[in-house]
Amino acid sequence: MAAKALSFDVGDYVVYPKHGVGRVIELQKEQIAGMELELYVLRFEKERMTLRVPTNKAEGVGMRKLSSNKTLEESMETLKGKPKVKRTMWSRRAQEYEAKINSGDLVSIAEVTRDLFRADDQPEQSYSERQIFEAASSRLARELAAMEETDEPTALKKILRILNEAAPKYAKVEG
Repeated sequence: MAAKALSFDVGDYVVYPKHGVGRVIELQKEQIAGMELELYVLRFEKERMTLRVPTNKAEGVGMRKLSSNKTLEESMETLKGKPKVKRTMWSRRAQEYEAKINSGDLVSIAEVTRDLFRADDQPEQSYSERQIFEAASSRLARELAAMEETDEPTALKKILRILNEAAPKYAKVEG
């Protein structure tokens, strides 16, 4: 067996790219197909889901510790930037947004959140835009909450405050 590059302890918050922030609740050893496997048991409270990840596969699936403070600051700065609106078909943009969310990269998730944000005085979003915005902002809020030791609604308020402060700068330029 190769040396483990990543190791997580019970109680650690981790980011699993497809599901967001979870917590290691247990380390298990199980016999599967005659082989003994070590597993991380992750709990995702929001989805009410438990996931078992073989310790030797954790890095391969992109499981990681919470972002660094530098990455968190970078993602918060990204929220303040000018939204990038591409003129491609919605289905293609939606796929790109989903890929960014599922990458688990905090700055990419912040980009999606920023690009799909609509202030109260802006035109309505389509249902699918709203769904992707909520998925991105929720994923960002959960990691922010875990890092700042607060809860998701508080973290989401902070994100929305940053977006609402930045939005008027860019709305006037186009209008």
